[in-house]
Amino acid sequence: MYVLELAGQDDAFAAREAASATSDVKLLAPGLATARAITDRVAHLAFTHRASELLATCESDHESAVVALTAATIERSGSVAVRAVDVRSTTEIDTQRVERELGQVLVERGFSVDLDDPDHELRALFSAGPQQATDERAVTDDADGVCALGWLAATSTRDYGERAPMDRPFSQPGSMDPLEARAIVTIAGARTGQRVVDPMCGTGGILIEAGLVGADVFGTDVQSKMVRGTRENLAAHLDDFAVARADGTALPIRDDAADAVVFDAPYGRQSKIEGELDTVVSGTLDEARRIAPRAVLVADRSWEQAARDAGWTVESRFERRVHRSLVRHIHVLQ
Repeated sequence: MYVLELAGQDDAFAAREAASATSDVKLLAPGLATARAITDRVAHLAFTHRASELLATCESDHESAVVALTAATIERSGSVAVRAVDVRSTTEIDTQRVERELGQVLVERGFSVDLDDPDHELRALFSAGPQQATDERAVTDDADGVCALGWLAATSTRDYGERAPMDRPFSQPGSMDPLEARAIVTIAGARTGQRVVDPMCGTGGILIEAGLVGADVFGTDVQSKMVRGTRENLAAHLDDFAVARADGTALPIRDDAADAVVFDAPYGRQSKIEGELDTVVSGTLDEARRIAPRAVLVADRSWEQAARDAGWTVESRFERRVHRSLVRHIHVLQ
């Protein structure tokens, strides 16, 4: 069993992304989840910081953590560092005291302390308050909070600031943040050996993130300007990609040729095709269903009914607030 340190404030969304790189994800407490197993794809997750092999859980105070570590079965040796975390700054735990006391327990059990380059890192994660149950994945209602003790096993790569939309060769207002784009393509199943299609590729942000996790990427856009700009942006980050000018409602792709379709639909008030938006989105959903078994649709409103009309099952939908006037609706389709 593993404990996951979640990023952001939307734990249900973070857990859904984590499920693409782990198995049997369940929310444990605010900012924390458990997983039965992990893969090396944890390194690509946007909304999971770290995964640790779960050693013990207890109440969210330092005395309970000391008792839990003292009682735990530990089958490893060598040097160790202890890192205590007040998850989302909710517990007022004295992290330095926790690190000292847990470190002393480990020294008494034969470990040496090495804060710079330890053989093992023990993470003590303190989260206060109950997990607000949004579905069956919430597994605790402990009002006193939870402490999870675990051996660090994997860390995600945090390099999204290097790919800010306005720093790309070609940029347009309203481009999706790389962190969000990474989560969306990960949920769609982007990884080595998978083909991901974006039929409304805009400036190429979704394709960049899909390509960086190893997927084969193909993008289309109805505007020649966007096609040229996407090619320029992809060339700055990827060695292999394909982009073509095409209407999303009539894709030049054979049936079942892709593994996933991911697209950020035009936003109504900002789109030049507002009056035709229903036709465009519905037609693109039809095409996505023709070429792939999975899709993620991002939009400024719910398109659940249109997705069902196109033959999709809406596995889940998340609402992600961008700012006061924009909430992104993320539809996960199968």
